[in-house]
Amino acid sequence: MDRYSEITNKNQREIVLLKGFPCIWGKCSFCDYIDDNSNLEEEMNKLNLKVLKNVTGKYGVLEVINSGSCFELPKDTLEIKCIIKEKNIKKLFLESHWSYKNRLKEMREYFEIPVVFKIGVETFDNDFRNNILNKNANFKTPQDVKEYFDSPCIMVGIKGQTKEMIDKDIEIILNTFEKATVNVFINNSSSIKRDEELVKWFVSK
Repeated sequence: MDRYSEITNKNQREIVLLKGFPCIWGKCSFCDYIDDNSNLEEEMNKLNLKVLKNVTGKYGVLEVINSGSCFELPKDTLEIKCIIKEKNIKKLFLESHWSYKNRLKEMREYFEIPVVFKIGVETFDNDFRNNILNKNANFKTPQDVKEYFDSPCIMVGIKGQTKEMIDKDIEIILNTFEKATVNVFINNSSSIKRDEELVKWFVSK
């Protein structure tokens, strides 16, 4: 698995995929990403520190992701703070589940540099998000998300989604947030399936 890469177009940054403890929720119906979780702390730290050695600081921006939330990274891995100082990183992207919304300040204070907090919203349609995708993210409005997080991630191309839902989600992220990520769903080992016609429509539009 390639755990180091670079984003070279918009918002240039280095990005690392690290191993963390099991996701606090771990029940999203579309996600088999959590198979990358572990409880073997020593092995996780060994792998994570090896991955982090790839960081050069060339863009001054680093994104750290794992199969859950940044709060589930092992304690020793959080010594990434030393790498941030050594490589003169000026901005950090982190991701968190809605359940940790009241703890984001802890990470901001720990790293002592600006943090862009991402959240996997998937959709702002409350029924689809919680009853179909089983996200357990029970906010009501986009403003609820913006109160805590900087950059929502939405997902398109899932069977059961509609064009109207996707249009609304795109409108929300364009008009409410400074940054956002749009992911196109790819079939995995979960029971949720990709809607090829919806993906074709989305890419075309």
